[in-house]
Amino acid sequence: MPIINRVADLAPEITAWRRDFHENPELLFDVHRTAGIVAEKLKSFGCDEVVTGLGQTGVVGVIRGRSNNSGRVIGLRADMDALPIEEATDVPHKSKVPGKMHACGHDGHTAMLLGAAKYLAETRNFDGTAVMIFQPAEEGGGGGDAMVKDGLMERFGVQEVYGMHNMPGIPVGHFAIRPGPMMASADRFTINIEGKGGHAAMPHNCIDTVVVAAHVITALQTIAARNADPLDSVVVSVCTVKAGEAFNVIPQTAMLLGTVRTLSPEMRDLAETRIRAIVENVCAAFGAKADVDYDRGYPVTMNDPEKTEFMAEVARAVAGANGVDTTVLPLMGAEDFSYMLEERPGAYIFIGNGDTAGVHHPAYDFNDEASPYGVSLWAKIIETGMPAR
Repeated sequence: MPIINRVADLAPEITAWRRDFHENPELLFDVHRTAGIVAEKLKSFGCDEVVTGLGQTGVVGVIRGRSNNSGRVIGLRADMDALPIEEATDVPHKSKVPGKMHACGHDGHTAMLLGAAKYLAETRNFDGTAVMIFQPAEEGGGGGDAMVKDGLMERFGVQEVYGMHNMPGIPVGHFAIRPGPMMASADRFTINIEGKGGHAAMPHNCIDTVVVAAHVITALQTIAARNADPLDSVVVSVCTVKAGEAFNVIPQTAMLLGTVRTLSPEMRDLAETRIRAIVENVCAAFGAKADVDYDRGYPVTMNDPEKTEFMAEVARAVAGANGVDTTVLPLMGAEDFSYMLEERPGAYIFIGNGDTAGVHHPAYDFNDEASPYGVSLWAKIIETGMPAR
């Protein structure tokens, strides 16, 4: 019962799709080959409607059940893009494109949703409409936001939406999910500090931007240590420091680049407010000037409690009662499925990839043994959420 028999039969075909995607990775919105194959297959499966070009290169397939008395519409989402990483595996399906690889498993996500689409188009054993969402540019491009802004939810009448991501370290055949924040928001900041440059032997005639930058970096760590409730999560990391070019010249300017991760909108607001205040006042104390460019990126991936319990229950039907962890801690990484969850209630789940290299690592590869579990979960989300009458 855990894996649907028909899905098990489709496993070799799904693996072949996945490995083809892996050999031919594409970045951000430039997923024309992948999106073209997805659209072609959705049409060959007999989907009732296939739409391309949503959110630039996104693809949507619509599958109607044997009946539509319920009027319900459920969306399932997979991401299609790869990463700018040189692959370091020796698998037969290794990337053929220098400097690009599927290091996060989006090849597997796309193949699993295609497998679910083929199964659902064949069986149609549900009462309602399934919307299969294939999204570009998850890796920093905000493709989820682009599809939402292009009218994804309204055009297809999506009422609830679900996402899934593989997770190394979780056993194959297992799932992990939690209500509330599942992944963090991801913001970035650029701090430009202007002081007064001069000879390093005469610092009293200068305003040393290196010293100022050092104090700013230290002070920013008090946001987590002294501004945030200890039970709340916030990460403020300065990751790039640029100042000066010579060993004996105090630089006129310094630049700091960093990221902020939080698990709630309130903490996100607090972090931005405190960064601006700390930078302005620390710099002023040294007589320097500062400018803060704060760019808000992906929001918090927030699971709806009711939809989370529904998704967990369906996952238990696939993995068994002990195969679903509902107490997993949130991750401070980010995910642009969050934009879809801001528009419609839904949930995001991790599927086990086994004992493999971590995502975004050059030795990573999606575990094809996980595919039947993921496809079965997608199929049961539709059949359980919109049962045939």
